Formats: sequence, structure tokens, C-alpha cells
Amino acid sequence: MNILTYILIFIFKIIENTLSTLRIILVSNGKKILGAILQGIVSIVWVISTSLVVINIQKDPLKIISFTLGALIGSYIGSIIEEKLALGTNIITTIINKNLTEKIIYALKKQKHEAIILNGKNIYEQKNILLIIVKRKQNQNIIKLIKNIDKSAKIIIENAITHEVNKPYQ
Repeated sequence: MNILTYILIFIFKIIENTLSTLRIILVSNGKKILGAILQGIVSIVWVISTSLVVINIQKDPLKIISFTLGALIGSYIGSIIEEKLALGTNIITTIINKNLTEKIIYALKKQKHEAIILNGKNIYEQKNILLIIVKRKQNQNIIKLIKNIDKSAKIIIENAITHEVNKPYQ
């Protein structure tokens, strides 16, 4: 088998796995139509790459290695792209020193963020819990803002599926 076939298998598999990774993220963030379009493209690429691999596979097992390496790298590239896109919304739950609450709230307001404040207490002292809903792209900015004011803050970030009341659920 010539080297061009190995390269094609490798490239097609990278494309397939990259798009598959992105498709999963898009669908989980409510972008169903774009996810369906990507699935169509993924199917075409899969058929091409798989057909290249299965022809005379017993005589040329290097195709399997090319296929596998393409899958590995494609998944990794898809994850990197998804991280850069940072689609979706998160809820940031942070446990902060009660005395620093007003300072953190003021800093959040300056950046046009909103927070819900809950009173709490751990076994040693009074604490406040802030619930902040942000676009995923803003996570690092919020973490930095909070940690600059309260270095002992505990921060939990979770995926949030938000739904506006006036907008029909899709």
C-alpha cells in the first residue's frame, strides 16, 4: 500500500473525530441543527476513511495504525477547538468570606455580572455563597476577580442549561 493511502486515512480520521467531538458539545449546548449537519459530514468522512482501511486489511495492518492515530489526534484537536470556542453557560458557586461579600459584589457589578447571595456558615465562621451565571468564556475572568479579593474562596463551576421565560425551549 502506498504512503498516500495512510496519509488519507490519517487525515480523514482526524477530521471525523474532530467534528464528532464538536458535534457532541454543540448538541449538549442546545445547537441541534448544527449538530445534525456535522453528523452528516462525519458520516461521509467515516464511510470514506473506513472503506480505505478495510480494503485488504489483512495484507496491510499499518492502515489500522494510521486509522487509530488519526482518531486519537482528532479527538484531541476537537477538545482543543471546543475549549477555545467555550460554548455554553456555567454556574459558578463560590464560598467566600462574609466580610468580603460587598467588595466582590461591587467588582461583579462593575463588570455587569449578577450574583445571588446566600448566607451560610461552615463549622468555624459565617460565610456567604454566591451563585453567578456566566458564559463559559468568562469563567477565568470571574475566578480571577474573586481570588484577587478573597484568596481563600472556594469555587465550584458547573455546566448550566439556561432557559429564558419568554423564549420557547428548544
